[in-house]
Amino acid sequence: MVRKYKIGLALSGGGIRGVAHVGAIQAMIENDIVPEAVIGTSAGAIVGALYAAGKTPAQMMQFAKEWSLFRSVRMGIPIDGLTSLSFLKEHLLKHIGHDSFEQLQRPLFVGVTNMNEGTLEVLNSGSLTDTVMASSAIPLIFKPVEMNGQIYVDGGVMSNLAVEPLRSYCETLIGVNVMATGTVDPKSLGNVIGIASRLFTLGIVASAREDISKCDVVINPSVGSYQIFKILSKDFSNIHEAGYRAAKEQLQAISTSLKLVETHKSPILSVL
Repeated sequence: MVRKYKIGLALSGGGIRGVAHVGAIQAMIENDIVPEAVIGTSAGAIVGALYAAGKTPAQMMQFAKEWSLFRSVRMGIPIDGLTSLSFLKEHLLKHIGHDSFEQLQRPLFVGVTNMNEGTLEVLNSGSLTDTVMASSAIPLIFKPVEMNGQIYVDGGVMSNLAVEPLRSYCETLIGVNVMATGTVDPKSLGNVIGIASRLFTLGIVASAREDISKCDVVINPSVGSYQIFKILSKDFSNIHEAGYRAAKEQLQAISTSLKLVETHKSPILSVL
């Protein structure tokens, strides 16, 4: 028997844009909207793991400032990607203090792409850090992660805003999508990183449309001007603020959704 959660939170992938998730969470918590369970993909999996571990928004921002995707980049064999995400694993262990889904304060689900089967898997058991690493392993940028004899990469390849099974377990599902298509400046497409970022964005935006439609409320921070592969420390506060503002703008919609659920809820449906 699975518990029925009042509020669920789905966090999309998006590289550096994932810092906006922290701002959105802060705005919700400040207004007594506290998701009980979370599902995340890629950057959303990292923030989701920290949130599920009970970290405050301030602690999440400290994590982000300490850790940079490209701080540990080393050129490697092309088929393996540029680098492993071992630094991410070490950093997660440092901040969370354990490697277990079961020891988290809130339920966490993580979307990963199984390269062997060509399918999306949503995991909530096993090695927490390996699973988050796998979910964050952007193809051709980072090395895939092997778990249980299977090869895994970024969950965003299949769905950048995974919602199942959490959608089935919660009454109100709030999605935070940091990968809206938007229009980009032609200057941002003048190099390999800019082109790769745009192509990756377009692909994962298309993969997430159906799941986005399953959310009761969607928060869309205005972070399209930030390249997902380019990390500048000066951008952290701006991206955080974009997430905070976007969530604040949706507070009424969230409140309305919660009230509608309370109005129509049957006492028989307290659990699944």
